Amino acid sequence: MKPLIVVVLVGLMASGCHIVHSQEPGDAVEQEASESDDALKIKESQASIAAQVEAMLVHFQQEDPQGLPGVPVPDPLEVPNVKKSMGMANLDMKQVKAYGLSKFRIDKMNLDLKEMRFNGGLQLDQMLVKGQYTLSSFFSKANGPFTVVLKNVYAEATAFLAVERDGQLATDRIKIDITFSDMTMDFQNLGLVGSVFQSVVNGAPNLVFDAMKPFMLQEADKKLRSEINVMIQKTLGERRLPNSITPLDSAIAMARKMVRQKGFDPYHLPDVNRTMGVFSVQLTHTWINGISSFYRVGNITAGMANKTVSVVLQIGTQQVTGAGQWEVGVGMMTRVGHVQFTVQHIRATVGLSQSLDTRKRAQITDLQFDMGNIQVRCDGAGTLDYVMEFAVNVIPNLLRYQIMDAIENPIKQRVQEKFNTIDVEQVIKTMAQNNFNFDPKLLGL
Repeated sequence: MKPLIVVVLVGLMASGCHIVHSQEPGDAVEQEASESDDALKIKESQASIAAQVEAMLVHFQQEDPQGLPGVPVPDPLEVPNVKKSMGMANLDMKQVKAYGLSKFRIDKMNLDLKEMRFNGGLQLDQMLVKGQYTLSSFFSKANGPFTVVLKNVYAEATAFLAVERDGQLATDRIKIDITFSDMTMDFQNLGLVGSVFQSVVNGAPNLVFDAMKPFMLQEADKKLRSEINVMIQKTLGERRLPNSITPLDSAIAMARKMVRQKGFDPYHLPDVNRTMGVFSVQLTHTWINGISSFYRVGNITAGMANKTVSVVLQIGTQQVTGAGQWEVGVGMMTRVGHVQFTVQHIRATVGLSQSLDTRKRAQITDLQFDMGNIQVRCDGAGTLDYVMEFAVNVIPNLLRYQIMDAIENPIKQRVQEKFNTIDVEQVIKTMAQNNFNFDPKLLGL
């Protein structure tokens, strides 16, 4: 009976990888095909992906989403024949089919990018298995239909990835566990040995399943390893990753390069103009350098539970410098000068969450700052330059932690206000229509 459950649940878990396969274009365009045909093929593929993404968005707006649109889960699933020796009798099960697999729920997903570990869990309220059996012993033989009902089935898998010597990202090892809360069996036409056989199986079902657990793990490892490696190949293609650093740090290095290419480092701050009665303050032509020096301080994790995706980031920058022009006015008198500042480092822990029902807005769940020493140089105010430099260089450094605690909540509220203006559902649809190319303008940046 154990191999039966193995094939059923492993097939269910592996089928989740097929959605990536379905995102690829159809048959490969032959070399002699025209560029227009190739472009048409790409457009059709992108349209298919966009439709699939939209179906996903609608799916998770349900109160109790079951299954996944676009994920081919065979229901019923045909299971290979099973043979089991039970002491004085041999049990053969044929024409076996499992029902109810398409009614699975995604219970959780956790991704640890530092450790390159993925953990996921699927849940089934009930799985029904039907087929024909033959029970043979020295003194009797019985055959007929059978039914097995598994309740509260839970399949959990943990996959570890690693970069091989040739730079290919591949599955390193997989751990799988399958549990259920209750099981009932009904073998019809058992005849003479019916009462004995039925009581043994129903009374100690775990003995039967535990006996086949090594086979289950071997088959599940083989199938999931193959599916994950195919999914990675489809996603990365022939791209090679350095094995001297983790793929996460390699991705962060690419993100730093992208920030510079997009023109965000150096970054031009908007001009500031404040007037209070006869006093006026302007800060113009302000540029900040070093934004692209960000790196991973701690871990970056992502997870999904209770229909909510959560992400926790721990990032920091190296030295950040900036310069600008200031103008202070009192009545008819004005003073103009320049300011230069240096921050030793900036570090932040950020927690974000987003409901799978994308009609709801993203939430910032945690925000913590840490800032290094601050140095400021001013000119243009005469003797007041020294007073200003002393005030800025000494006081913030003495009260740095108190200042950070004081500004965290206002910044958090300001970020949340920005999140409230972002239509997550529309952003995802737009990205899907543009081959998932991200444009900061989608977030109003």
